Formats: sequence, structure tokens, C-alpha cells
Amino acid sequence: MQQLNQSKVFTLMESGPVILVTTHDEGKDNVMTISWTMVMDFTPVFAITTGAWNHSFAALRKHRECVIAIPTVDLLDKVVGVGTCSGVDTDKFSKFGLTRVPAKHVKPPLIKECLANIECRVTDIIEKHGIVVLEAILAYTDTARKERRMVHAVGDGTFIVDGRKIDRAAMMASKLPPGL
Repeated sequence: MQQLNQSKVFTLMESGPVILVTTHDEGKDNVMTISWTMVMDFTPVFAITTGAWNHSFAALRKHRECVIAIPTVDLLDKVVGVGTCSGVDTDKFSKFGLTRVPAKHVKPPLIKECLANIECRVTDIIEKHGIVVLEAILAYTDTARKERRMVHAVGDGTFIVDGRKIDRAAMMASKLPPGL
């Protein structure tokens, strides 16, 4: 085995799905790209990592709500574009052709082009680590969407695209919650 430089260790584990997070503040919607995500349990509780360096963080802290929108590989260039500009001076929805859809329980919008959208409330912010804990309120999925492959950031500017699905549900049945 070859030793890996410490500054690159995170690239071994970063590969959760890249998501878009929408927020709303001072009459304006914003969207940011996040690749640092974590499912916290079989319950609909998630965590994202962000902080004051992101314009949307102030809205998350102030209003304690957002939408997680899950894009697919066909949206990768838009997702990267969203992540490389700031909502301070850019209407990212307009710039990248993303369609706002009103949410039912939160002010930030859903994104029509995404495979799935999850309305969330912020339940905790662990500022020392930039961790924002979110509880899902309502989720939607576009069952008619043909492209369903999600994208996973490696962390070095490269991405992994979902491949074939391998089913081991029967082997894991004793560890999965009922109805899954």
C-alpha cells in the first residue's frame, strides 16, 4: 500500500450524493451546492456541513428551514456552476435555469428539475464543526424522470456517477426497519 497525503484523506470518504440546498431570506431565494452530507438514522434526520463562508448559512441559522434537492447526472454542470458562484450577487435560479416550485411547509422552493426534494427544518447547528442537522418534514420524488443516476463528489473536482444497483435486501432484512 502507498501512504496518502493527509490533505487528501477526505477524498476517500466524501462520496455522498451531491445535493442542492435552497434557502429564503430577505425576500430572495438562494441555492447552494453541498457535497458533505450524512444520513443520521433510519428516521428522516440528515446533516450537512456548511458555515459562514456560504451565503445561505445565515438564512439557515435565521429561519431554520431549507429544501434539499437531489439532482441527477444530467444536471452536473448546473450543480457545479451553482457551487462556484455566490448568492450575494447572483440569482442562481435564473442563471442556471432552475425552476422554483412552492413548498408546502417551508418558504424555500423545491427545484423542479431535481429527482427528489425534501422540505426540512433545522433542528441543531453545531457551529464548531459546521454541522447543520435537518429533520425532513415532507419529501417528493419525480417518478416520471428517466435519468435517476445521482452524482457523488470525490472532493478533488472529479465525480462518481451511480452505476448498477445490487440487491441484498433479503440478507439485510433483520437490520432494516419494517416497511422499507
